[in-house]
Amino acid sequence: MSRPLQAPPGFEARTRESFARQAAMATLGIALDRVEPGTVHLLLPHRPDLTQQHGFLHAGVVSTALDSACGYAAFTLMPPEAAVLTVEFKVNLLAPARGPVLRIAGQVVKAGRTISVVDARATQGDEDTLVATMTATVMTVLGRGLSG
Repeated sequence: MSRPLQAPPGFEARTRESFARQAAMATLGIALDRVEPGTVHLLLPHRPDLTQQHGFLHAGVVSTALDSACGYAAFTLMPPEAAVLTVEFKVNLLAPARGPVLRIAGQVVKAGRTISVVDARATQGDEDTLVATMTATVMTVLGRGLSG
């Protein structure tokens, strides 16, 4: 049985403040919905300017949202002086991203001092149809001039 993930004091406010500084998320219209220790939920509304030629959300946009969910899920567990950077990810695109809103949930699988493994899932519709998954490796960054 695994023990509950421990987040530092103030993790939610710090996570929300960092996310609010993400120009890419604002450009794509991605919103931070929920923040819990080791978990974040994002919302990505379907917009015509984010689609590919068939009208589905572009795989790159979906992958960007999944990557952010993974990074911020890991970020919730980091000490206040730390930042995170993705070092690797694998995406599975399982169904066309039609919307109207993609719900992206990132969840830490294994939290490490230097490297963490995080999974994310993108779902849509009333039946939570699975659209895409990601497994990412995220690195803790300390003392490199990066801030959360």
